[in-house]
Amino acid sequence: MAAVVFGILALSTLCLIHAHNGGFSVELIHRDSVKSPFYNPSETASDRITNALRRSFNRLNHFRPNSVSTKAAEAEIIVDAGEYLMNISLGTPGFDIVAIADTGSDLIWTQCKPCSKCFKQETPLFDPSKSSTYRKLSCSASQCADLQGSSCSTGNTCRYSVSYGDRSFSNGDLAADTLTLGSTTGRPVAVPKTVIGCGHESGGTFGEKTSGIIGLGGGEASLISQLGTSIAGKFSYCLLPISETGNSNKMNFGSNAVVSGRGVVSTPLVKQSPDTFYFLTLEAISIGKKRIEFTGSSLGSDSGNIIIDSGTTLTLLPSDFYSELESAMDGLINATKVEGPQGLSLCYEAQDDIKIPDVTVHFTDADVTLKPLNTFVRVSDTTICFTFSPNDEFAIYGNLAQMNFLVGYDTEKNTVSFKPTDCSKS
Repeated sequence: MAAVVFGILALSTLCLIHAHNGGFSVELIHRDSVKSPFYNPSETASDRITNALRRSFNRLNHFRPNSVSTKAAEAEIIVDAGEYLMNISLGTPGFDIVAIADTGSDLIWTQCKPCSKCFKQETPLFDPSKSSTYRKLSCSASQCADLQGSSCSTGNTCRYSVSYGDRSFSNGDLAADTLTLGSTTGRPVAVPKTVIGCGHESGGTFGEKTSGIIGLGGGEASLISQLGTSIAGKFSYCLLPISETGNSNKMNFGSNAVVSGRGVVSTPLVKQSPDTFYFLTLEAISIGKKRIEFTGSSLGSDSGNIIIDSGTTLTLLPSDFYSELESAMDGLINATKVEGPQGLSLCYEAQDDIKIPDVTVHFTDADVTLKPLNTFVRVSDTTICFTFSPNDEFAIYGNLAQMNFLVGYDTEKNTVSFKPTDCSKS
């Protein structure tokens, strides 16, 4: 996916362990931004919202059982198919690639030469033979033993195999090479000996503008885990409202990712299987003054019953619980109900502004108060819809609910923090 290029090769790099104390930043660019390679000027705002909703429901496949298992840093991210893209550089000399930045998967992989069965991509394939720092990992390497889905070839090279719920897949060599993250605040940061997958067979629903995946999940193979103590297990992001997608977001790592100050609330990050996903505990949701206790999650009704995911648009909740929320919301809104896009069951005619009641999401130890931009989305000039939706497979806290919050993950202290923030100024 052609994207904003940092020109990494023209800049000197900074080894991660010597990164300056202020850290560095990477832009997050919404899929529908004019800065995005996916920007389509012929699409209306309604078209973009409808497409985002469709991608949100398709994203559910990602969480099904057969899904894939510095001092500070920030990186550029662009949204694609409900997820984000990140510009990085691989190898020595650096080779610029664009890959999906995914909090719902772990392994970092890209398509490589030679590629016997690859999905079509617009940009050239990474050629490992031209990188002086590229090394295949042997079957005896600890990283091979630790990776779920790994196997051994006749040449003693460790092979990886990942698949996703939508039947997308990638197979190839498990290797190590220098990964360089671009920075909007300083020199790029090089991360030596990063474990990656060099894909020789890949396919499925990947678009032509991408070349692979940057796993940001909680598993050992993810970028977050590999950066480890150098970022103190911390990363954060601040997602802009839909109305401001022409501007840039940032993703932060390490000291730049600390979420502090007035208004911060933190909730435990719950470790459970699969360790890829980030689980929180939802206790209740209040609509106005009515508190509705959370029950019915397929993930369990107690600890770790909801996944927080930056790649899912809507907040998806068990149907019985959702019905109570919808009834409470509808009882407090004085407007005419109308039919909306598929998957959104509570919509109103909204040619004029209507009063939206307060919504508070009660996580363990953290009450997150949402604004109307988090709870309703305009799907046409005359219609707004509730951004929560019923789903009995998974409970997921989606990205519309996270907009205009600084959301920080601390995988050492096992917390996720929320701070109300004007993300256009962050």
